[in-house]
Amino acid sequence: MFEPRRDRPREHREAAALLADGAARARTGEGGLVLVRGATGTGRTTVLDAAAQDAAAHGMRVLRARCAPGDTNIPFAAALQLLGPLPEFVGQDAHAGERERAAHLWRALSSYAAKSPLLLAVDDVHLADAASRRWLVEAARHADRLQLLLAVTERSQYDVDPPVPGFAHSLPPARVRTRTLPPLAPAVAAGHVRSAFPTAPDAWVDDCVRAAAGSPLLLRALLDDLGALGAPGRNSTIPDTAAALYPGAYAAAVQWWLDSAGPGTKEVARSLAALDEGWDHAAVAAGGGPDCPAKGFGPLLAERAGADPARVTGWLTAAAQLGVLCLSVETCRDCSVCLAAPAVSAAPVAYSASAPVPARAHVRSRQLPERRAYGADPHPRGGVRRLHYAHPLLRDAVLSGVPTARRRAAHRAAAEAMVHCGASTGTVARQLLLAAPVGATWTPSVLREAASNAVRAGRSDDAVAFLRRALDEPLSGGQRQRLLTELGSLECAGQESAAGIPRLREALRLPATPQDKVRAAVALGTALGWRGSTRAAVEVLRTVDGELAGRPEAVGPLRTASIVLSDQDQTVREEVHRWLSSADDPSSEPADPARRALRVRYEATAAVTSADEAMRRLHALLAEPADPATEPFLLGTAAAVAQWADRLGEAERLVERGLAGQRRDLLNPMHDALLNVRADIAAARGEYARLPDEPPVEVPNGPTNVHAHTLIALVETERPTEAARLANGFDLGAAPDSWELNRFLYARGVQRAAVGDQAGALHDFLECGRRQSAREVVSPVVTPWRSAAAECRLALGGPDEARELAQEELRLARVWGTPRTVGRALRVLGTVTGGRKGWELAEESVLLLRDAPAAVERELVAALIAQGRLLAAVADGSGGRSRARDSLREAADRAERLGATRLRTLAEAALRDSGARRPAVARTGSRSLTPSERRIARLALDGLTNTEIAARLYLARRTVETHLTSTYKKLGIRRRSELKEALDGG
Repeated sequence: MFEPRRDRPREHREAAALLADGAARARTGEGGLVLVRGATGTGRTTVLDAAAQDAAAHGMRVLRARCAPGDTNIPFAAALQLLGPLPEFVGQDAHAGERERAAHLWRALSSYAAKSPLLLAVDDVHLADAASRRWLVEAARHADRLQLLLAVTERSQYDVDPPVPGFAHSLPPARVRTRTLPPLAPAVAAGHVRSAFPTAPDAWVDDCVRAAAGSPLLLRALLDDLGALGAPGRNSTIPDTAAALYPGAYAAAVQWWLDSAGPGTKEVARSLAALDEGWDHAAVAAGGGPDCPAKGFGPLLAERAGADPARVTGWLTAAAQLGVLCLSVETCRDCSVCLAAPAVSAAPVAYSASAPVPARAHVRSRQLPERRAYGADPHPRGGVRRLHYAHPLLRDAVLSGVPTARRRAAHRAAAEAMVHCGASTGTVARQLLLAAPVGATWTPSVLREAASNAVRAGRSDDAVAFLRRALDEPLSGGQRQRLLTELGSLECAGQESAAGIPRLREALRLPATPQDKVRAAVALGTALGWRGSTRAAVEVLRTVDGELAGRPEAVGPLRTASIVLSDQDQTVREEVHRWLSSADDPSSEPADPARRALRVRYEATAAVTSADEAMRRLHALLAEPADPATEPFLLGTAAAVAQWADRLGEAERLVERGLAGQRRDLLNPMHDALLNVRADIAAARGEYARLPDEPPVEVPNGPTNVHAHTLIALVETERPTEAARLANGFDLGAAPDSWELNRFLYARGVQRAAVGDQAGALHDFLECGRRQSAREVVSPVVTPWRSAAAECRLALGGPDEARELAQEELRLARVWGTPRTVGRALRVLGTVTGGRKGWELAEESVLLLRDAPAAVERELVAALIAQGRLLAAVADGSGGRSRARDSLREAADRAERLGATRLRTLAEAALRDSGARRPAVARTGSRSLTPSERRIARLALDGLTNTEIAARLYLARRTVETHLTSTYKKLGIRRRSELKEALDGG
């Protein structure tokens, strides 16, 4: 139970001292009036009770009256409470007029006060009947003649209803001594909470203080309720709903507070609570705050409650000063002005080059909503002003007892008023979420626009909530079809609702324009493909293609999407090829640039064109006018080929352009394709930090391209335990025959070879090659399985088979002609050939890769290791061994700078085998830091926390902590404050 502190608030002590002084004067014959004023719940009654006890202790007779609303129509009801016990009052005629009764009361009071000092304690005089108020005022005029102290408490809170004149308004100021009790100070309120719950965490105490809203009454009631729940734990929070409190003293106190304020204030308070409930609705809790309508909050609430706008505005100000309301200024993320503002936050914009590449399961859960808009002052008014209750529990208690139907009506009325006041669509839509269907033509457009803004701001849950609510409003056939397509796309992307695919199927059945039907078909096909139903996905597209026969501008996107989706299943891929061969005109190429780009991609993988020729043709296609519906396919295909051609910067720009041009609320298979190219770019550069540490293994289509790259990254960074867990996490026999499965087979072969399982690795490489060849993918630009298999053959004692594989790899690599593919093939052929001829091939590889772009640095390290090993094996003098060690030291140094731990280990092992006496590179000091460690250290030095660094670099927080731990160890320091000196000194 709540026990008040002995050291009462200063204001209470001052009021008690004033009353005590008045009582002392009354005992000397100098009576008077002391008026204690204050808002509801500020402790007026407590102060008066204490004064009465003190007066009685000093020998004064105390007569008390507590006024109530039910007594206002009974003449002299308050006086009856005061003087009823006096014998002189018993004989009064109840039927006499007010003047006679008042005179009789005054004579009786004067007579009694002449015998003994008297304290008249009248609580809540503002509720007294009119006759008693007039009599008490007259008594105050003449109290200085008697041993009489009139102690009166009066509510002085600003209300919406017009106020009645105060008790002392007709008295001369000299006759009144007044003390106004302010709200409970936060520090004092926190002290009360600490007294009741000494071990409560600071956040819990702060919640209690805010829910009490400066009122001792509410705080006492809240602590009584919370006491029944037991002592709070470390992570405890107070409830947000009054229903969670027992026995319910807090909710009763709030209702009493509302009743005391009058009907006008009660209606406005509840209207504001309804608005606040809409703004903080759970479905949109992650969004920004509402905007301030053009007319302001006061007129908006006044219109809703039917009150005087000036009085409502005044009440809002007073309630904020008391602590009942809070005013926040927040960035509005719903209006077009804010969304168009330049980003100034440190958080990276989605789809940036430095963003990580999530695994497919991650991609699908966040596919559409990735861009966020921030700004220091994006709104014309410098942010949005939001008035809200100090705590959700207080808001809920204000709404207690309000029927659901009335709440829904309030939200509807608020939404309608906000539309007329010029509020943003997001603010209106939040109210509509909690309102009954409006049935007006403006509601669907408001909800769809709010959903569109939410998608652009990266809040897909909000968008889904808005679009679902829009389905309850009247929609035309075309509106409903487009809305279902967008809603189904968002639901499928989130993977949290089973309604996504049925909605897309319904959208496809509804009458629509060819363009809208194609969008629905592509979205449904993409969703089905994600769930492993490749055949069903292509069948949907093929059916709509038949319905749109004779409309080549419409069927182009369908056929292009069919080619992309069919890559997930080899059997379906062959069927699509036969279908398109019969459907297309065999005498001419497709008119769509995207289809021709896919042809270039096929020729690249089939080893019938060079990188330079492929890029020349793609540049020409990119220069042609493109259909917006097929442009993502063109950009994604061009980005993939550019990455194979080692033009990583160009590939990256194409990926960003393709992602930026896609609608986030329409599913498209090229979104995954573009993210896969981003993963390919990160892997090609060795930027393994941009790949997830441990992508999930429970995905419908088996392992993905990102899983394959992550597995190789784990091997390259020497994390064998995590690599083995990921490699063995899939049942590959149940996975569809997709290109991504082939990538994963290659990656698993790399993992097995790294742990010495050469036979298992060879099996994976050969199986990858068999599957690739069945797809007519023979070029090493996708997966260099022949080189990997050749090294395994050599390790297993089959040099002839190894040489044959390596020679074929080199032949195909020369067709494509990029330094990466040719240099790798030369290195492996040199390794399996051995001797001086092998060393010459390795040296040719090094020379080729030295002149290549920086993106092939890792291949250069591998070539240097091979060159050093081969030279050390054939060297016949100290000069040759010295040159071999130079190559190996260079390899180790480059590997250290790249953060390529496996290659560094191989280089150092080769150095030891060659007779080198000490490591090639420093293991301590600032020069020993890898690029990732140095980058994270610099951000830490700039003052960013581990969480902020993880958000900036799109890393797991654990990864940041691991890098910093390694950095501290290498630098020989123990804390972040030592980073600057350690880094600058190095």
